Amino acid sequence: MRSPLPRSAHTRLTLSIPVVVALVAILSRTVSGSEVGAALGDPVAPPAPRAEIVNNPARTDRAATGEALRFDSLMGRSRRVLVRLVSHDDVMNYPGLIEHFGNDVLQPGIRSLPGAPNGSRFSFITLMPWTRKLGAEVNGYRVGWWPGERRAMPTNYDNPVGFVEVTPLNVSTQLSEHFRLQDFVTHDQPSVWPKYVVLREDLLDKLELVLETLQGEGIPASRATVLSGFRTPQYNQRGFNEGMAFASRHQYGDAADIVIDSNGDGRMDDLNRDGVVDFRDTDVINRAVERVEWRFPDLVGGLGLYHAMGPSGPFAHIDVRGERARWTNNGNSRARPASRWEYVAAVPNKATGKCQAEGAMAILCTGMR
Repeated sequence: MRSPLPRSAHTRLTLSIPVVVALVAILSRTVSGSEVGAALGDPVAPPAPRAEIVNNPARTDRAATGEALRFDSLMGRSRRVLVRLVSHDDVMNYPGLIEHFGNDVLQPGIRSLPGAPNGSRFSFITLMPWTRKLGAEVNGYRVGWWPGERRAMPTNYDNPVGFVEVTPLNVSTQLSEHFRLQDFVTHDQPSVWPKYVVLREDLLDKLELVLETLQGEGIPASRATVLSGFRTPQYNQRGFNEGMAFASRHQYGDAADIVIDSNGDGRMDDLNRDGVVDFRDTDVINRAVERVEWRFPDLVGGLGLYHAMGPSGPFAHIDVRGERARWTNNGNSRARPASRWEYVAAVPNKATGKCQAEGAMAILCTGMR
C-alpha cells in the first residue's frame, strides 16, 4: 500500500501581473504541442485529452482558440469565479505550473496568486486523487461509497476524479465573489482534519450568475447562504428518510441548497416583496435560474424548490448535472407552478456504465442488479 501524499501548506506566491496573465492564459486553453513549447520554452508533446474534474458537462471555456484568452476567461461566464481545480495529470501536462510553483504543486493543496481583475487572489487547487480513497475513507476522513461503486450508473454519475483537501488554514479560501470553501464542506466529523470536498467550478459560476440575475431585476441579492453543499455519500445516506436521494448530485460537487439572505437574519428573504417569507419567494429564484440556463445552456441542471423544512424557511436546490430536472416537495399546492413542476424528482436516468469499484473493492459490485 502506498503512503498518502504529504499534505502541502496553503501557499501564497506573489508574482507580477504579466507572469500571472501568461500562466493563466496557458492553462485556460487547449493548444497544440508547438504552441505549448513556444509559450513555456520547453517543447513538449500535445497534452492528452483533459479529464473532467468530476462529471459532465465538459467545460466549454476551455475550447480551442487561435489566440490567448484573457485572464478573466478562467473566471467563468460570471467573471466571478476565483479558483481552478487541477488534477495530477493536469500538472504533468502543463510544465508551466511546476515552473512557477515548484514540485510542491504536484501535491494536494491550494496555491494562490494576486492579480485577478476584481482585486482578489486567484487560486489553483491540486486535487487529492481518487486513487487515494481507501475503502470508505480518504486520509482518515470518512466519505462512504459513491453510487458508482455499488451499481451501474449513468455516465454523468461517474466517481469523482479527486478531492479538494480542506484544512483549518485554507477553509476560508475565496472560491468566487460570494462563496468560500467552508460553504461546501459536509456538516459532519467536526474534529476531523483534513476534510475532503468534491466540487465543480461550473456550480460556482451558475450560483454567481443567479445572484447577478436577481440583482439585475432590482432584487437585493448581496449574499446567499449555502445550507448544504457537498455531501459525502456516508452523510447523504443518513438523510434518506428526509428525502435525500441515493444518487443526490450533492455527492458530485455540483449542487447546493441555498437561501438568499441579504439582510443576514439566517432566513430566506422576502424576494417577491409581498410582506411574508414563504414558498412563493422561491419562484423568484426559479425565474432567475431559467434565465441563466437560457443564456448558458451548458450550465443546465436541476432546480428543486422546497417548502420550509427548518428555521431558514423555504430554499432552492440548484445544480449543473448537465440535463434539465425540476421538482418540489409536498406543501401548499397553490404555490406550485403547476404547468412545469411535479411533486416527484426527475425520472431516473438509465444506467449506461458499469459498476466502477475496482481491485479489492470490486466485491461491492457483486450485488449489482
